[in-house]
Amino acid sequence: MTTTAVIDLGRPAAARHSLWRYWRGALHGTEFAWALAFLVPYIGIFFAFVVYPVGYGLWMGSSPHLYSELLADPIYRNTIINTIVFLAFGVNLKLFLALMMSGFFMRKGWWFKALLMLFVLPWAVPALPAFISIHWMLNGEWGLLNNLIYAVSGLDGPSWLNTRWLALFSAIYAHVWKWLPFWTVILLAGRMAIPTDLYDAAEVDGATGLRRFLYVTFPLLGNLYLVLTLLATIFLLGDFNSVTFITGGGPANTTHLLATLGIDRAYGMGRPDLGVAAVMTALPLMIPMVIILMRRLKLAEVQL
Repeated sequence: MTTTAVIDLGRPAAARHSLWRYWRGALHGTEFAWALAFLVPYIGIFFAFVVYPVGYGLWMGSSPHLYSELLADPIYRNTIINTIVFLAFGVNLKLFLALMMSGFFMRKGWWFKALLMLFVLPWAVPALPAFISIHWMLNGEWGLLNNLIYAVSGLDGPSWLNTRWLALFSAIYAHVWKWLPFWTVILLAGRMAIPTDLYDAAEVDGATGLRRFLYVTFPLLGNLYLVLTLLATIFLLGDFNSVTFITGGGPANTTHLLATLGIDRAYGMGRPDLGVAAVMTALPLMIPMVIILMRRLKLAEVQL
């Protein structure tokens, strides 16, 4: 009994010692002290600017009555529809065009490279002045677009920002215009990483043009395209610039997305808890997408 008791009492100390040695790794003395000196500030910043804000936001939006209040609000119900439409068109149209444009810029010739430099400019331009310019360009009374329509046809152009669906699709257009170059460059890099031997073999087998794209290019880019779709969806759920600076949520709060509605409720109405709750309703869609994305990356199935 005495021997057993001594062994049992010694186990926790041995476990603590082995755990401490595991965390220290191969560092000893001053090396371990310097490692702590560099690590502690980053841990403090992470907890101060990531863990605490996220935890506090989740706590603010945890009350069930907030979601009852949101569901009773017709603006919120319209916002859900707007977000679904924005995701459907904004993500799929943007990535489809990026896939097509990446094939165009794969062509040889110096002027294709020059066109690519010009094509990337919208992405390089800061978002705020670009979206403000588009907003004034779409002005129904004296905007550039309606002036061109009147000069060419003699007809008055539509009120782009005064009706719900025209305003929403104007914001979608601005978003696609802004981010299309970014995704095009990524898919172009993916195309350039495909070995030319595969194209030579496909040409010998008679696969050229559209058939080469369907049977060689797209299968090799399929995983990359899926990951980009997931990333674009996650980014778009948190994007508020397009709607904020193009439509401002109008007319009559009919073009809000979840992100812009959350900001409006938090700052415009002075209800930060309601604003956080509005944004948190995107979590049931975002969390599964993040899990799927992490799995795809972990399995190393993205082919570049």
